[in-house]
Amino acid sequence: MPAADGAAFEASRPVPGAVAPEPGLSRVLGAEAPETPPLLAPGAPGAPDSGAPVPGGAASEAPPVGSGVPGGSVFDGVPPAPGAPVPGVGLFEAPPVGSGVPGAPVFDGVPPAPGAPVPGVAASETPPLTPGAPAFVAPEAAPGSPGPSSEASADPWRRYDPWAAAPLGAGPLQQTGGAVLSVEQRRRRRRRGLVGGALLLALVSGVVGGGVGVHLERNGGVGAVELPQAPAEPGGRAADSVAGIAARALPSVVTLHVSGSEEAGTGTGFVLDTRGHILTNSHVVEPAGSGGEISVVFNGGQTAEAEVVGKDSGYDLAVVRVTGVRGLRPLPLGNSDNVRVGDPVVAIGAPFDLEGTVTSGIISAKERPLTAGGDSGDASDVSYVDALQTDAPINPGNSGGPLLDTRGQVIGINSAIRSAADGTDSDGGQSGSIGLGFAIPVNQGKRVAEELINTGRATHPVIGVTLDMDYAGDGARVGTDDSGGSAPVTAGGPGDRAGIRPGDVITAVDGRRVHSGEELIVKTRAHRPGDRLELTVERDGKERTLSLVLGSSDSG
Repeated sequence: MPAADGAAFEASRPVPGAVAPEPGLSRVLGAEAPETPPLLAPGAPGAPDSGAPVPGGAASEAPPVGSGVPGGSVFDGVPPAPGAPVPGVGLFEAPPVGSGVPGAPVFDGVPPAPGAPVPGVAASETPPLTPGAPAFVAPEAAPGSPGPSSEASADPWRRYDPWAAAPLGAGPLQQTGGAVLSVEQRRRRRRRGLVGGALLLALVSGVVGGGVGVHLERNGGVGAVELPQAPAEPGGRAADSVAGIAARALPSVVTLHVSGSEEAGTGTGFVLDTRGHILTNSHVVEPAGSGGEISVVFNGGQTAEAEVVGKDSGYDLAVVRVTGVRGLRPLPLGNSDNVRVGDPVVAIGAPFDLEGTVTSGIISAKERPLTAGGDSGDASDVSYVDALQTDAPINPGNSGGPLLDTRGQVIGINSAIRSAADGTDSDGGQSGSIGLGFAIPVNQGKRVAEELINTGRATHPVIGVTLDMDYAGDGARVGTDDSGGSAPVTAGGPGDRAGIRPGDVITAVDGRRVHSGEELIVKTRAHRPGDRLELTVERDGKERTLSLVLGSSDSG
């Protein structure tokens, strides 16, 4: 309705309690409105009667907004009581903006700046107030007047004013109604979140790690087990080490399997030359007899038949020969006179038929008088050896095998062991090693082997006397005339020519003491026929020294 039509309602005096809008208050959304006279409440002096026609308005038209006429959109500043129906507003309709009706948005007397958005109105909507229409202004409370009623406090529409200035110190509006955190508070919250997350992660990791550890301990790990291992190394070894000595010697060491009509046995031998000659012990080939078989197994597994070339039970040495075998590698022979007590040695053999077995030790002693054999009952198979003693383990089956020095040279032929039960035995029995092994010196073996290969038999050096083996005193006593049997001193023999008489006691050979007849034989057999010996002889309580040249006798 044109603002000019509102001039007919100008009152002659103001209505008590009514508040006239301040200058410029009627400017809404930048529209210029003419001044509007103050509105009069119904029943006030000078106000038109209820139901009287409004000047300038049709009878059927609704009273203009803000006219104060019943049926108009708003009253003259006095809103209806809460819950009372608003004239001209439907039951479920929101009161128009600026109507002053409880629940309708109001302004606080200060209109928004031109072009500024109106709270509650979308940017594309037109504000509900008509330009030029008077806006409702809430009366200011007089000093000392009572505050808002409890009903007004309970009703948010009575106390909500979107245009009111924000109180000093108040935070920005929040849709959720929560307080806004400061920058420091947000930092503290983030730090607390990080610490809490770290603690939670550590707890979860500990639980998971403990479970995995228990599983691995109980089930042996995850997947296949792969154990650490040293990398491959070059296969070579120092030449003077046990491994280096064994690597060079094993191709020349053989295992002998001997069988006869009544017994069988196993022993060891080693290659002497490229013609197939192999040196071993006499007691190793003894079971073959005259019609048995000897099978030779080489380190590489090749097998060949062998025959006996010659043997000597007095020295406990034998030579066999294989034919048709190529690539034979002879073992080099050392010098047993150079051996010293404590020298390291290596023994190779087939103990209990375990071919190619390597053991090591030292030379424990030299010139040990050793008597072995004697199973025949007539002493024809007794061997006398001035042996090398070693602690290298030697067991049954090692007989005939080489005893090597650090150069890999043969210094002895393993022949016998001493067991705890049976005393001195050849290692053909089943007793085991107790660290007392004996080997024939290679110097003696070389001489006997050469004679066996060349003539089929070996010669023994002799003094030409008969010894009293029952003599219990210290030394070796020559037999007497009444002892019976053969003559005590062979006429024309080495002893006779040197001046030995029946009943003399020989106490030393070349300055070394002799304690028995067996020791005298051993010392004599350690030499070659033709060697000169210095004998210390005791006769009638006096000692004298005699010199003689050893004779020779053939062995069969």
